[in-house]
Parts: sequence; C-alpha cells; structure tokens
Amino acid sequence: MKSFTRKSIVSTILIGSIVAGSAFTTLPFTKELNPVASAASSSFTQFLHDNAPGRTIKTSSSGLATVTNLSSTVVLVNKKRNLPSTYAPQDLVVPNIPFSFSGSSPKKQMRKVAATAIEKLFAAAKKDGIDIKAVSGYRSYATQKSIFDRNASIKGEAVANKTSARPGQSEHQTGLAMDISSASAGYDLQQSFGNTKEGKWLKANAHKYGFIIRYGKDQEKLTGYSYEPWHVRYVGVYIAGEITSQNLTLEQYLERSK
Repeated sequence: MKSFTRKSIVSTILIGSIVAGSAFTTLPFTKELNPVASAASSSFTQFLHDNAPGRTIKTSSSGLATVTNLSSTVVLVNKKRNLPSTYAPQDLVVPNIPFSFSGSSPKKQMRKVAATAIEKLFAAAKKDGIDIKAVSGYRSYATQKSIFDRNASIKGEAVANKTSARPGQSEHQTGLAMDISSASAGYDLQQSFGNTKEGKWLKANAHKYGFIIRYGKDQEKLTGYSYEPWHVRYVGVYIAGEITSQNLTLEQYLERSK
C-alpha cells in the first residue's frame, strides 16, 4: 500500500466523506492537482480541529461529561467521555463476514462505513490464509449495563472496569467497534489472541482498512483499559495509519488538534 499523506485524502474530501465518515483513500497526484490537494489538507486539518476532545464535550449540571460529535468516525468515548443513554446509530447494518455464532443478533451490527471496511479486512485475511471471525459489534446502552453489572457482581466494580466499560462509556455503542477472534483462541476474547498468527495478522493489517487496535499493549494508563488485541475500532484509513505507525492511542492523536 502506498504511503499516506494529508494530500492523499483529497478524493474523499471532495465527495464529502470527511463529514460522512468514510475511510480516506490514496491517489497519485500531479502538479496540476496540488492546489486542490492543498485545500483537501486544510479541510482535514479543520476536521481534526472540530473533533478535538475539548470541542466535543459538554458537562451536565450533575457533572456527567457527554460527547457531542456522536456521528463522527473519530468520536472519542472513554471513562471520562460518555455517550447519551438514548444514543443508537441510525445506519447500523450487518456486514457480510463470518461470525463465531449463528442466528441474528444486534451485536452483528456496525455502522455502515465500518461494516464496509470490515468486509474488506476479512476478505484480505481470507486471501492471506487467516481464519478469523467476528464476535461482538454494536451494543446498546442497556446491553452494556447488563454486561458491566454482571462483571462487577463477580469481580467488583474496580476490577471489572479494567476490562469492561460502564454503560455509556463503551465504544461498542458507537457502532464503530468489533471484537474479533479465531478458532486457535477458542473464539474467546483473551489476551492470548494477540500471540496467535491471526492476532498478529490483525495487528499488522487492521490499519490498512481503517481500524486500530484500540486498547494496545502497555497503553493501559492512557486508555484506561487492559490490553485487548481483539478489539478493533474504525477511524478511517489515513488516521488509522498515523495512529498505528506512531504507536499512539486515539486520545493522544486527537489531543494534538486542540
């Protein structure tokens, strides 16, 4: 894959994909296109500026900090930035990829832009002889509450919150995240997945299709969560490439555009 530059996102910006949330694509450029590419680069800089953490948060009278850029592909959700309990993406679809379970389920869903991208990721994995399956995508606020409450009753809230999010603080509610595993890991969501050939392939290739390993190894103090080699988050090809190549968290990347 060709290296990324900010100029290389021009084709996407021209069709309004920065607003819509599509992955950034690369194109060859000639001198004649440089003015347009420059405008595209400026638009991308503005996009990051508008989505900076400090500009996309509001705090209620009760002290709850809620994100405001709900539809953005770079919406930042973590322990300090909550999604509204009523929020559900309006463009959820089921990607055409293999799942570790049969039957219909909301957790097969992703936002359309992420679903399209993950189909390409799975196709590439299959081509490389890598057998992976999707385990869990979209979760509603209510579903996440049920999961967290169950984990907290078993482990205690503090321990549970290292590996599972409180309701409103889960990326799964955005529709932009998917948990992935393999038969070699028993389709479990365990850190050992990162040591399998499938986990290693995912880490090395996810960014090519717009995804990052959201909770990286040795990034616990930055993300607030333990290492999750199975959890991929869609942010777009260009941004995923920058985050991965520079070994950043999504928090660190977005904070640069204050």
